Amino acid sequence: MRPTIGAKVFGIAVGLLLLMGAAALLSLRMTRTVDDQLGVIDDNYFPAYAALAQAHIRTVEEAAAIRRLLAALAGPGRDDAAIADLEQRIAAAAEAGDGDLAEARRQINAQINDALDFDDNVALARLDTRLEHLQGARQDYEARLARLVAAARERGAEVPGLLAALDRGQDDFARRIDAARDEMRRIADGAIQGTRAYQRRAVELGLSLLVLAALLGLGVAAAVTRGLVRPVRRLLAGAAAVEGGALDTVVPVTSRDEIGGLTRAFNAMVGELRAKAQIRETFGKYIDPRIVAGLIDRPDLTDPKGARREMTILFCDMQGFTAFSEGMTPPTLVAVLNRYLAVLSEAVRRNGGIVDKYVGDGVMAFWGPPFTAAEDQGRLAASAALEMLAALPGFQAELPDLVGVRRGLPEVRLRIGIATGDVVIGNIGSEDARNYTVIGDTVNLASRLEGACKAYGCATLIDAATRRRAGAAVEVRELDRLRVVGKSEPEQVFEILGRAGEVPAERLRLRDRFAAALAAYRAQAWDEARAGFEACRAIAPDDPPSRTFLARVAHFAETPPSPDWDGVWSLTAK
Repeated sequence: MRPTIGAKVFGIAVGLLLLMGAAALLSLRMTRTVDDQLGVIDDNYFPAYAALAQAHIRTVEEAAAIRRLLAALAGPGRDDAAIADLEQRIAAAAEAGDGDLAEARRQINAQINDALDFDDNVALARLDTRLEHLQGARQDYEARLARLVAAARERGAEVPGLLAALDRGQDDFARRIDAARDEMRRIADGAIQGTRAYQRRAVELGLSLLVLAALLGLGVAAAVTRGLVRPVRRLLAGAAAVEGGALDTVVPVTSRDEIGGLTRAFNAMVGELRAKAQIRETFGKYIDPRIVAGLIDRPDLTDPKGARREMTILFCDMQGFTAFSEGMTPPTLVAVLNRYLAVLSEAVRRNGGIVDKYVGDGVMAFWGPPFTAAEDQGRLAASAALEMLAALPGFQAELPDLVGVRRGLPEVRLRIGIATGDVVIGNIGSEDARNYTVIGDTVNLASRLEGACKAYGCATLIDAATRRRAGAAVEVRELDRLRVVGKSEPEQVFEILGRAGEVPAERLRLRDRFAAALAAYRAQAWDEARAGFEACRAIAPDDPPSRTFLARVAHFAETPPSPDWDGVWSLTAK
């Protein structure tokens, strides 16, 4: 069983209630004890004291009645009725005094026998003994009184002596009664003080128990709260660390409640993130990281079931790769190719493109949603092509170190074809192996344009759709209307000259002369066309497209095309 947070909180509440209840019960018990002690004082101590006080009063009353009786007996004329009444009063006072002493002893013995005492049973027993002696002295006093009354009736001479002895006995009895009463009062006061002390202890103990219960409750609550808060803080720190990229974060599981379950789930989640990151890192070397991320995290973005979209496709190939690779050992060839492809791929990725695949020394890449905005794809593809060409001198400079040969290395040249149009994009392949790629006529056109660069001797060829997408970001030169192998419709093709504002004026003048010569060529004005292309060579003697068109003009001048010729050049090879 794993204690839940609710069970822990409920346990704290129950524990506090039990502690408070125990303190309340103990306080109630001690309060009842105080009540019982007060009841005992009221039932035993006070009645015993009152009985002794009453016995003292009876002694005084009896002494007064005796004086009056002696006076009546000594008078000249005896009133028998008065004398009888006085004798009855003396007897009643004596009997009442004896009863008061007996009642006092009964109350004292009741307290001695009561289970609830004030540790004064010894004092009470001594007092009871004293009262027992007083009862004996009372009997002796009654005997003296009887002799005195008899002598007074006879008016004997011994009356004064007997009266003096009786007075001494009466004074001694009264003194002893008064002392017993004082002792009873002292014992009762001690009981009252004991009750008050017990009551104070009860209050102090009750407050102490309440404080102890509160401290224990607060301590337990603080411990449990700390046990709940610390794992949460560790989780927050772990989440912050993961957010910062520390995917090796592991939060220790220190409880078996919901927080512990949440911590285990968090560690499992981080483990999955770490696994996905490893997948991205590993397969990112083979597949573009954005495709890996899309397939793992957001498969809806990569349209795994396939979708038709307008994309821009780029094909790039090394010119003369076979001759370039001859004589290289396999490790050297792999090192050169890896570096060469890395240079080209970096240009693609810097411009937001997706490297689709490597085919030998060739690279296929594409641009378009969801990886790049539709309005930017043509411009980014053209920019990537220019960066590829600009990176070649640096790669050429690295070749001696890569190959281990300082001389005789061929010059590395590229052919790049770019086309824009509808393609099907998605996971294409068998159930066992698939590739997230693009297929369609646009892909084939881009590949054909890369191959067509050989026919014009240029480094780049793009179609009209890419030209429109690139807009004013790049300067281009229209080269031809071309019908590639596998397509019946001709394509207007352009050469990328450079970014807008970065193309030398001489290249722009060459473009304008070439455009005029191309118009004459299409109008079958062969002499004008020849003159225009010769003017282009005068500006740039090594301009391959001008040489290509001069050859065509010479051919058509000798062998004119058919009357329905539309100026389109058809390639017969890929």
